[in-house]
Formats: sequence, C-alpha cells, structure tokens
Amino acid sequence: MSESREPAVWHGTTIMMVRKGGKVVIAGDGQVSLGQTVIKHTARKVRPLAKGEVIAGFAGATADAFTLFERLESKLEQYPGQLMRACVELAKDWRTDRYLRKLEAMMLVADKNTSLVLTGTGDVLEPEGGIMGIGSGGNYALAAGRALADTDFDAETIARKAMAVAAEICVYTNESITVEVLETAE
Repeated sequence: MSESREPAVWHGTTIMMVRKGGKVVIAGDGQVSLGQTVIKHTARKVRPLAKGEVIAGFAGATADAFTLFERLESKLEQYPGQLMRACVELAKDWRTDRYLRKLEAMMLVADKNTSLVLTGTGDVLEPEGGIMGIGSGGNYALAAGRALADTDFDAETIARKAMAVAAEICVYTNESITVEVLETAE
C-alpha cells in the first residue's frame, strides 16, 4: 500500500485595513506557517511603497506576495499618484499573465485617498465603511473592526484591537503585529 503524501501548504495570515479620522492603517501579523509548523513569528507583511505614499499588506504565499509588491511598485512608478489606475493595471496583468495567474495571494493597499483590495481573479475592490480584513483570520479581524468602528477609538487602535481578536481565534495568526499609518485627505 502506497502512502499518499500531500505537500506542506503555507497557511495564511491576517491583514486588516482601517480608514477613520484622517488616517488609514494597514496592520498584519508576523506568523508564517508551513503545514502545522510555525516557521517564523516576525515576518513583515505590511510595508510602505511609492516612497511612503502608499501602504500595502499581503496574505498568501510569501514569494508570491513579494512578486506582487514588486509589480505594484513598478505600476506605481508608471502611474505616479494614481493608486486606482496602478492597481487596475496590476490586476489586468495578474489575471492574464501565465506566470502571475498562478500566484496565490491577496493584497490590501491604500494611499491618502483610496483603499483597495486586490485579488488574483482580477478584482480591485473598495472596502465598505473603510474597513477590510483578508487572510485566514481576516473575517475575525473584519468583524471586530466593524464592531469597534463606531467607538471613539482611532484607526490604529481599532486595527490593533481587531488584530488581537484574530490572533486569539485563528491558529495561523499571531500577536506580532506590524502597523503602517498614512494621513488621509479627510
């Protein structure tokens, strides 16, 4: 009898975005898991792009995400100050290019005016209410963020509290949080 072995799978993360009170925040946890093993606790999945004018966070396969960061950075150079246009162009490439189509990741991106979710199916979506969560703990963070949205908490506090909720529930999310903040046009 031959034993079937499935390859180890990289599991998700939690990335969340909150736009409130003149700020937009993207927060992400630091856990990288391979199968049932935590490989790293402090990965940086959220970073500034376009000389700090854009912030982005990814959920999914790490190498795929770095490829997408590079591609997005290139599109932002091609279309400076036009986040929506750069993201639509990236989504077109992602959907039609044979290599990019195989990438397994999602991204949250924001600048001072716009917040977007990018997917490998070509979706470029604006989150409702300025809050979005992606990754394995994304729905937990999204629910917590929405529950906190009407409080007096600022965007960063909401993001941190929502990420803490996700870390308590999702086994692929930890409490090592990276946060990037931009002042918005509000």
